[in-house]
Amino acid sequence: MIQHITKPFKYFFKLESSSGLLLLFAAIIALFISNGNYSDDYFQILQKYITIGTEKFGLKLTIIHWINDVLMAVFFFVVSLEIKREFLQGELSNPKQAMLPIIGAFGGMLVPALFYIFINFGDSTTLKGWAIPSATDIAFSLGVLSLLGKRVPLSLKVFLTALAIIDDLGAIVIIAFFYSGNVEAKYLLLMLAAIIILIALNKFKIRNFLPYLIVGVFLWDFTHQSGVHATISGVLLALTIPHNVKDQKKSLLLKLEHALSPYVAFGIMPIFAFANAGVSLEGLTFSSLLTPVPLGIVSGLFFGKQIGVFVFSYFSVKLKFADKPNNSSWGAFYAVSILTGIGFTMSLFVGNLAFANNLQYMDGVKIGVLFGSLLSTLFGYFLLLMFTKK
Repeated sequence: MIQHITKPFKYFFKLESSSGLLLLFAAIIALFISNGNYSDDYFQILQKYITIGTEKFGLKLTIIHWINDVLMAVFFFVVSLEIKREFLQGELSNPKQAMLPIIGAFGGMLVPALFYIFINFGDSTTLKGWAIPSATDIAFSLGVLSLLGKRVPLSLKVFLTALAIIDDLGAIVIIAFFYSGNVEAKYLLLMLAAIIILIALNKFKIRNFLPYLIVGVFLWDFTHQSGVHATISGVLLALTIPHNVKDQKKSLLLKLEHALSPYVAFGIMPIFAFANAGVSLEGLTFSSLLTPVPLGIVSGLFFGKQIGVFVFSYFSVKLKFADKPNNSSWGAFYAVSILTGIGFTMSLFVGNLAFANNLQYMDGVKIGVLFGSLLSTLFGYFLLLMFTKK
């Protein structure tokens, strides 16, 4: 499957896998605080407003919205840079190499959604969460792989990374089309004007990031005001950043990716996990997991993901649409398919959008995401131990 491994990929894998442990630590701390003596302080602080600028010319958001709307726009900007780079020169630039993770990712988004829909069918409110179990947390899943070191073939690491990147692309599309609010035409036109300016900067081969940043700030504000989720602005900005495939030293895209990735991996994502993983477990019983929202999420993440990724990938190889990863068994491949059920931060993010107007379901979302991700982590890890050699 993999003929060559690019330096950007190796850097990306090393960064994401090491940050996965920090994500886990942030989530555990959030759970302890949200169930301890400072639980009220934890939730109240997240709802406090912070204003940047003046009342007339400024931005006033709660801390949780600064994290979920502003910092996550930066996250999606960096992820989109990675996606663009992979399609231009990386593991997704070769159609034959890209086919397996593309097909696997499609199955890994479709089947979990069907699991969730089946369990929540008939309730129009809870059905809004259908996309929650369709996401894969890149950092966390690669972090689990990194714990096994060289036992896991490099080809499987590349497959999981590529699949998670495509998953993120799917999540971006879902957010744009299904989880945006009432659209304001005036701000859509302003968004379009900003995008045209960014494209012009690209066409004139402007390699200084400052003009892109200035226009990007306006693009974020227009997107935020338009009703489309503000994080989409990060995606649109990233798509206009120029990349020089032949002379990578002159590539603004690679410079930004390398400069920002550590801050995203070790700053933004742990902050997001800390702010969103906190859930009160008081009164939680096993029957709590059997209510439609958490049950739909757990079944989607743990059963739907592994079935969707493995079955779609297996038949794509058997039908010769794609190549099986080198030096890997179907057993190890199945174990990696289970790891794609680690939704964690991405699932929590989609859950926040799905139930923005129905916050009574958010505890169920968090419980479902955490339990489904935990099951996928444990089963995937121990199966990899069984099917890989030292």
